Amino acid sequence: MTAVDATARSAGPDGRPEPTFPGAGFRALWLAVGVSQFGSAVSVVTIPVIAVVSLGAGPQQMGLLSALGMIPSFLVRVPAAAWSDRLPRRVPWLVAVNLAQVAVIGAVPLLWWRGMLGLPALLVVVAAASLLTGISSSLSSPVLVGVVPRAHLVTANGRLSATRGVADIGGPGLGGLLLAVLAAPFVVLVDALSFLLAALLYARVRETPPEPAVPAWEPADEPAPPGGTLALAWALLSRGGIRALVVVSLVNGVVDPVLVLFMVDDLRLPASAIGLLLGLGAVGGISGGLLVGRAMSRWGPGGTRAVGAAVTLASLAVLPFTTRGPSGAVGVVLFELAGSLGGTLLVATVFGQLQGAAPAGRVARVMALAMTFLQVATVLGALGGGLLGGLVGSRATLLVAGGLLAATLVPLLLRWRAGGWTCDDEREIR
Repeated sequence: MTAVDATARSAGPDGRPEPTFPGAGFRALWLAVGVSQFGSAVSVVTIPVIAVVSLGAGPQQMGLLSALGMIPSFLVRVPAAAWSDRLPRRVPWLVAVNLAQVAVIGAVPLLWWRGMLGLPALLVVVAAASLLTGISSSLSSPVLVGVVPRAHLVTANGRLSATRGVADIGGPGLGGLLLAVLAAPFVVLVDALSFLLAALLYARVRETPPEPAVPAWEPADEPAPPGGTLALAWALLSRGGIRALVVVSLVNGVVDPVLVLFMVDDLRLPASAIGLLLGLGAVGGISGGLLVGRAMSRWGPGGTRAVGAAVTLASLAVLPFTTRGPSGAVGVVLFELAGSLGGTLLVATVFGQLQGAAPAGRVARVMALAMTFLQVATVLGALGGGLLGGLVGSRATLLVAGGLLAATLVPLLLRWRAGGWTCDDEREIR
């Protein structure tokens, strides 16, 4: 398949070809990410069905299955990012990882057809797929930076976030429809085929001329200085945008264990309404991803980041005080729509600025560390939210979450306002 040149003919200030936006390279990358996310969203429904219905898994086995779907990706992310940063070309590896996913996911229907699919085999497949997902994410960030001009990275991240929201809505629905007519192991083929199509699309992306694999102050023939990753992590945490995202992730983790309990016990909402209201989160995320480009044009990165933080802050302003009836439904709608809309604006802006500010040879590590911060914050928040909910109840836990959000975001908003909404996250990461 012929590669698509993702660069324009004009050169930038450094003499390198300057990408266009949205160029053919970004469109291929965007479609590849969307296709693979859609297929993975189908497996979110299908794999648990296989475990329970076909293999008779119980609660402990399902907990192990869920953990193996996350832990390998989490553990490999930073080491894989360090490796990715030193590669002269990443697209061939991205293609190879997606083809490996085809083999891993495709093993499920093959083993089932041969009568060899058991719970241990399914656990191995899920763990291997998680590992490959972590490697793929470490490869894709530098490729994105290579095909998107720095000024458009926020918009590109917004479009990717919107695509993820569409996949989260449509993937499980398609999986449910296919499960009605096909055996669950064969439905998994949709995920395998999505990775095959993604590999073909990634092969059409031509990276810009490679930058030095490591910064000038870190020679390639010498190991990284001791504490290099820790110093990079500290530099990230010194940025207001990352601190805001960490707190938002922590608060989301706190809310997650008690939200449905609050909707059932305190608001007395029926199960059908709960499902519909929770689905609004994906709608807010899609809207935020589509609007972030316009917000950037109007307010710039600093203003867009501030709007995202303010909308996120508003998401918990009403919910803890609502009661049974219309006010409860309004509180949940505001929480889901505002939280996902504001969060997407904030994530797209901060991540786009981080990608643009990362020095040569450190894009993957910067993004891997940022994602690790958010994941750790979410897990710690979930543990704390579950414990707090058991001690003081769902409503009090939501009040604590809202207070924590206000105590962090309000001072940041005041500081950003005092600085004229300038975006300090544009400075180069050192």
